[in-house]
Amino acid sequence: MVIAGLQKLSLLDYPDRLCCTVFTAGCNFRCPFCHNSALIPFGAAPALSEADFFAFLAERRGRLEAVCLTGGEPLLQPDLPAFIKKLREAGYLVKLDTNGYRPEKLRRILAEGLVDYVAMDVKAAPGGYAAAAGVPVDVQKIEASAALLKSGAVPYEFRTTAVKGLHTPADFAAIGRWIRGAPRYFIQQFVDSGAVLSDEAAPLDPEEMRACLDAVLPYVPAARLRGLR
Repeated sequence: MVIAGLQKLSLLDYPDRLCCTVFTAGCNFRCPFCHNSALIPFGAAPALSEADFFAFLAERRGRLEAVCLTGGEPLLQPDLPAFIKKLREAGYLVKLDTNGYRPEKLRRILAEGLVDYVAMDVKAAPGGYAAAAGVPVDVQKIEASAALLKSGAVPYEFRTTAVKGLHTPADFAAIGRWIRGAPRYFIQQFVDSGAVLSDEAAPLDPEEMRACLDAVLPYVPAARLRGLR
């Protein structure tokens, strides 16, 4: 598997666990607000080898509890299941971040019990998905992945990064109807990493963020704001 980056310690990426975060290369979306745009292309040179990564984990045994797999889009990695099995054999919990566009891969991973937690991005309401993803989108694939998670096979969360011009309270009401009853849903404030694909991407202000949350709460009472500034 191509490990394009490694954050050696994170207190945020896995709920209530100390983890490291592995960044994979390659993504099938081109979200204009992507903060990891350098990871979108396929064929990136590895930042470190699998051997070096597992040596790092061996050194951190007893201190780190979990590994978060993010991207890019990890489900595009052909050897992801084998990589996760190595993580499990090494004694680590595994969290998967995904855009939900490979439901068949997600189904396999869930069926084999390979991950302990999944965070799935819901980029937009159904009608605005292509604009938020930056490519044409078959929304049925997103729906299939959401249904897999809502079946309760593994703890999970949905999350949406709110961006001015792409999201309104009405959009979030539609998202709420889409993921109705989810146990965890976070509306994240957009932060410009300096490497986003669109110069027009901008955050909603705090009042707009709260209005978006209010639109979701009737459908997802557990919804919360994340990263509000």
